[in-house]
Amino acid sequence: MINYLLLMYEFIKVGLFSVGGGYATLPFLYHIAEVYNWYSAKELVDMLAVSSITPGPVGINVATFAGFKTGGLLGALIATASVMLPSYLLVIVIYKLLNRFNENFYVQAVLYAIKPAGCALIAAVAVRLFRDYILRNVDVFNIYDITAFVDIKALLLLVGLFIMSIKIKKDPLVYLGVAALFGIILHLNFS
Repeated sequence: MINYLLLMYEFIKVGLFSVGGGYATLPFLYHIAEVYNWYSAKELVDMLAVSSITPGPVGINVATFAGFKTGGLLGALIATASVMLPSYLLVIVIYKLLNRFNENFYVQAVLYAIKPAGCALIAAVAVRLFRDYILRNVDVFNIYDITAFVDIKALLLLVGLFIMSIKIKKDPLVYLGVAALFGIILHLNFS
């Protein structure tokens, strides 16, 4: 039986320290997967995919799915409430103090420093996803046979969607849908 207080503690940490949007929760969710084995990294990727196409913020959706996978309906409620609690409390405090510190140099400096940290967290997840799902784990790389260590279909899909996203400005969900369609058509195996 899962310890719901531990679940609450971990998701409060996720909500408190994942600055930069829903995708910034991923390093913390990977850490939870590795430490507690409540869900696997593959299940987390699946949760992210489903969360990206369902209504609502990705971080909250992933927390709900992770909580449900971990502790059923009660786990989903605890994880969702816990991931939202720090933001809710911080918004209340900031609202009360905003007028007093709006032009404060230190407040502006902290906000300026937080943005690159959020980008770095998202970039770390992108590198990890690339390593885990594009590059294949092999002991010795054969430089003459690139298919031994790179999933060519997945790499071509990544490059193609990247180029499309630069040339054709659409909602990211459109590209997620295109990727899902190609994955079904080509039977890409990311496991």
